[in-house]
Amino acid sequence: MTPAARVAAAAEILDVILGGEPAEKALTGWARGSRYAGSKDRASVRDHVFQALRCMRSYAALGAGEDVTGRSLMLGAMRAEGADLAGIFSGEGHAPAPLGEDELAGGRAPEAGAEACDMPEWLWPALEAALGEGAAAEASLMRERADVFLRVNPLYGTVAEAQAALAEEGVVSEAHPLSEMALKVVEGARRVRLTHAFEDGLIELQDAASQAVVDWLPLDGAMRVLDYCAGGGGKSLAIAARSDAKIVATDIAPERMKDLPERATRAGASITVTSLEDLSAEDCFDFVLCDAPCSGSGAWRRSPAGKWQLTEERLIELCDTQVDVLKSASHHVSEAGQLAYVTCSLLRVENEDVVARFEALAPEWSCTAQQRWLPSAGGDGFFGAIFTRK
Repeated sequence: MTPAARVAAAAEILDVILGGEPAEKALTGWARGSRYAGSKDRASVRDHVFQALRCMRSYAALGAGEDVTGRSLMLGAMRAEGADLAGIFSGEGHAPAPLGEDELAGGRAPEAGAEACDMPEWLWPALEAALGEGAAAEASLMRERADVFLRVNPLYGTVAEAQAALAEEGVVSEAHPLSEMALKVVEGARRVRLTHAFEDGLIELQDAASQAVVDWLPLDGAMRVLDYCAGGGGKSLAIAARSDAKIVATDIAPERMKDLPERATRAGASITVTSLEDLSAEDCFDFVLCDAPCSGSGAWRRSPAGKWQLTEERLIELCDTQVDVLKSASHHVSEAGQLAYVTCSLLRVENEDVVARFEALAPEWSCTAQQRWLPSAGGDGFFGAIFTRK
């Protein structure tokens, strides 16, 4: 595929996504119907699509039409890159059709604030309330592609040994300050899952800030740990790598944990997977982690469609769910145990405000520590709070 043909394909896929199709499903559908596209073509088209989703408002402003379409977004993207518009929009072969007069004359610089930072207008006040003067800088980082991070499994080797093993298979990495076991991939990211280091459990894919959250948890002395919203189990695996405690993982949607037993075996970790229904048969835990459902605003670099799908109504529902999760999880904490609340959200309403709501509803609990990890530190955005009984 020529560069112009890749732009045309991205515009076509974006139209499908704008029509309501999930991004991954739209990309998969295109790839299955485009057998001529090689791996580099598919990777390039994917990059175009995801970057357009990250920068949808600013690209729409730079594009020509009033209506947001795949074509207008890719026109905005090419303008942002300073590309040769006539060369891309030539109509030759599989290139996009030539630009019309309105398209050539259109386009404007994005307005400062929500549009320039590619955030929904309604959400901007909440971001400013949470991040103050740093809102624009942190939100702008959501416009960039996320780095690929790895967690070295200390049960199988050191950071230096992992780097050496990866390098032998074409994956170059460097240590990252957010966590002592974190590596940032600087070359060969698409090869990570094919390496022996991955297959043998020496490394796991995990964001550096997510690793830092687990490092921060006060697990010393905990003999029984519950990951109450385990999802894929990344934090359960990270806990198992630094604790000898018995670890139990559960989730309201058990299918999210379907790969966890295999991942745990590969990592040499002992993790019991159970349903919420069967959790009542377990004794109380010394430490309970609630990595609660949230907006995901701290990870919108990785899932950019999420910021356009989030609504005010959905955000309110999420905040209510977060309080309910804390209330339910607190019943599984032993008398002297601790309860942790974690989100990958930048928003105060999902973080500090939820902490305050839980304390008001459960006065026997007190927040004893809080921490934020911002995207400017290199990883995703996270928030954590620790509760103990008074």
